[in-house]
Amino acid sequence: MGVLCGGGILLGVGYSWCSVLARCTERSRSRSRSHTHSSLRTHSRFALVRSFVLNATSDYVWPMFRANATYEGIYLLGTSIARPLIAKRQIEIAKQVGADAVSHGATGKGNDQVRFELGYYALKPDIQVIAPWREWDLNSRTRLISYAESNGLEVPQGKRGEPPYSMDANLLHISYEGLALEDPWVEAKEDIYTRSVSPEDAPDEPEYVEIEFAEGDPVAINGARLSPAAMLTELNRLGGKHGIGRIDIVESRFVGMKSRGVYETPGGTILINAHRAIESICLDRGEMHLKDELMPKYAELLYNGFWFSPEREALQAAIDMTQRYCTGMVRLKLYKGNVMTVGRKAATSLYDDKISSFEDDGGTYDQTDAAGFIKLQALRLRTLARKRGY
Repeated sequence: MGVLCGGGILLGVGYSWCSVLARCTERSRSRSRSHTHSSLRTHSRFALVRSFVLNATSDYVWPMFRANATYEGIYLLGTSIARPLIAKRQIEIAKQVGADAVSHGATGKGNDQVRFELGYYALKPDIQVIAPWREWDLNSRTRLISYAESNGLEVPQGKRGEPPYSMDANLLHISYEGLALEDPWVEAKEDIYTRSVSPEDAPDEPEYVEIEFAEGDPVAINGARLSPAAMLTELNRLGGKHGIGRIDIVESRFVGMKSRGVYETPGGTILINAHRAIESICLDRGEMHLKDELMPKYAELLYNGFWFSPEREALQAAIDMTQRYCTGMVRLKLYKGNVMTVGRKAATSLYDDKISSFEDDGGTYDQTDAAGFIKLQALRLRTLARKRGY
């Protein structure tokens, strides 16, 4: 049976334990079930997926930001969006090489096992899935290392010992969980952070940045047109420099438990502020508010692993339609952990300074019209007050 191991790769970063997981799984399964696996290989007895899909940012990250997606109000879904990309690439390779099974290194406690496998089954319904952490009795990092060593499997020197937390990283973000972070009352130490300086240590002078959008997607920074990956890289640099994008949250996992996580998403934090700013002048109130109502559902579907579901695709189509007029420029001020919108302009702007002005508008708007509007809106409230004696 050919097996592909999911390496947790989004934009070049992956699960460090995937190779050990795959080999341990293969041995444990062959011993317990008397199976003989003729695994596909890159450099071992399995194929480790390390493919970087060049259009990952434009096809996965940008659609998510068009939706302004945040889970439970603050999490920018950096880990969640990686999983459908990885699952799709694994299935593509499985089809290319004729593998009838795939594997991943996600534990039996987390969301990633769900996200990976929902992706697998959506794209190849009859695929077999090997989830090592649900099969063996190696329920800790220490036992995993001991098992690998006792079976002659090489363990990288850097993986020995007990680190203070677990990390997952990609171009959009980096997350830290476990061990030293398991008490939600204890503040994370400063040395945990790798992508941003402390806001206290950020430059004392603000930096102004102009981001250009075309139909809802960022295309240029300070006049320089960039590819999606280069755009996110530069936003990360700017955000990290100014201590932007750190959050410490307790989130509700799909599998039914609470989890404390610390995240750095410097570029994404800048981008979501900029995107909302361009929408503020280019979208009608009804469009904006409908998007805001749809967003929590969209974010929940993504967080729970339903990227390939028809309902997510339907929501995406509606969201993308609203972005047709979101072309313009946003000016931001970055300063000590903060992203402040200080300017926005667009040829498609719905902002009318004549109507909005407190000065003489030359008869553009008759302020007495507001009286009838207010009376109509107040009708039900006045009726309630009369009938119920408020």
